[in-house]
Amino acid sequence: MTGTRPAFYALARGGWRDYVTLLHPPYTLWHLSYVVIGAALAPEWRPGRLGLTLAAFFLAVGVGAHVLDELRSRPLATAVSDRVLVGLAAASLVGAVGIGIGGAIAWNLWLLAFVAIGGFVVCAYNLEPFGGRLHGDLLFALFWGAFPVLTAYFAAAEEIRGEAILAAAFAGLLSLAQRRLSTPVRALRRRVSAVSGTLELKDGTHEPITAESLMRAPEGALRALTAATIALAAALVVLRVS
Repeated sequence: MTGTRPAFYALARGGWRDYVTLLHPPYTLWHLSYVVIGAALAPEWRPGRLGLTLAAFFLAVGVGAHVLDELRSRPLATAVSDRVLVGLAAASLVGAVGIGIGGAIAWNLWLLAFVAIGGFVVCAYNLEPFGGRLHGDLLFALFWGAFPVLTAYFAAAEEIRGEAILAAAFAGLLSLAQRRLSTPVRALRRRVSAVSGTLELKDGTHEPITAESLMRAPEGALRALTAATIALAAALVVLRVS
């Protein structure tokens, strides 16, 4: 498996391509779509608040969380130096927290609770200071799926209602499916050096087992789920603005 990319969306190593890879573009768009879904379900459509919430989550998750993950264990094998990664992480998290605090002062001080939880989770999940106990499927579903929906909904509505909880459950379960699909694929791409074996079919024929055959279905599902979530968020925006 020499030369296998660390992720299906990873570009060739070096230069500006490393920074694009660091953003995990499909997954960042997927989780930003949860922000859009939460804001679009709120009783009042507030695109200005949505824009700021999107900016905060892009900085915290799209940049900060992914940069911290790369800093800790280099899963994407980029050539970006530790010094640059630390600077990017610090700047993005300060920016995200700053937006959150500003929104709390302007709209509702209870947003400070979301800001505090989000800041803690980004650092604790990606740096794994507690022996990895906060880096599991359930917490990923809660904080990378349900949390963006609830935060965006509260930023727009200044309360949490039943539809927000149901949407958060949808996002959490979908993120759990994402995690269950992506975990074995990441292991194949980043930890496995060789794959061998065959499938013996009932008609007596054999099919080889390869890394590509093992990754094809889950990665195809991940691409489809990414597109589906983005499409749902776009549909809700069209509904609100039309």
